[in-house]
Amino acid sequence: MSQISTYLDLCKIKVVALMILCAWVGMLLAHDQLPAISIVIFGSLGIALASASGAALNHVIDRHIDARMQRTQQRPLPQHHISVKNALLFAVILGSIGLSILWFYVNSTAAAWTLATLLGYGLIYTALLKRITSQNIVIGGLSGALPPLLGWVCVEPHLTAEPWLLVLIIFAWTPPHFWALAIAKIKDYEKSQLPMLPVTHGVAYTKLNIILYTWLLVAATGLPFAIGMLGVPYLIASQLLNLRFIYWTYQLYRSQSPHIAYQTFIFSIKYLFALFVLMLIDHFSYAISLA
Repeated sequence: MSQISTYLDLCKIKVVALMILCAWVGMLLAHDQLPAISIVIFGSLGIALASASGAALNHVIDRHIDARMQRTQQRPLPQHHISVKNALLFAVILGSIGLSILWFYVNSTAAAWTLATLLGYGLIYTALLKRITSQNIVIGGLSGALPPLLGWVCVEPHLTAEPWLLVLIIFAWTPPHFWALAIAKIKDYEKSQLPMLPVTHGVAYTKLNIILYTWLLVAATGLPFAIGMLGVPYLIASQLLNLRFIYWTYQLYRSQSPHIAYQTFIFSIKYLFALFVLMLIDHFSYAISLA
């Protein structure tokens, strides 16, 4: 493995890409007009570098757990492709550059919230919650739900209810998303000795919680319409999308197949992408109609 690919693996590029997508949604929904291109570029770069820093820090802290899990044992640190010292230094450099870009080229609010997200994921979730409670995904999911807010404050530093609703949607989406994966990979999580819900409370109990959180997600996705943030087209399309998510969660509840659990996990990713696209279409369709 080349050194470049090793460092890229530390960044968890796919995860960072999803976070940037969520941040773009926040940027685009913050105003009726498109944000300044400089804000989009520097905001995206700063958030991406800070996110990659958190990912690298996660690699360092979880290196012993990763070595026990088949899904993660090929990562750079368990394979000794890079030293802990260099990986940690890489994380610090990425985070410092990313936060500096946000502070000097975007605004201090964006830098502060991004720092809070980095610390919440890299330290509070990874180093603490992940190891001590089966509700790790629920509590720690708040930091993972913040990217739309980060994008929003890049454009509009004054926080209102709207960005928090975007955070709430991802917060409610996170448990069904991760618990479906945890069920599909339960043998791996048993080896990891992490207190994931399917391991500590059983698969049946986890499936019930997935259904309950999915219904919470359904309620959360209706709130942007309820406060006038988005319109009727969004409401109808999002609820149709919710019906599909509910279908998958009930399929999972009735099935014993890890394949169904994994398919539910995959659908949850497509669901979030589609939901945000619906938001943007509705938002800009309304803005164009007023122009």
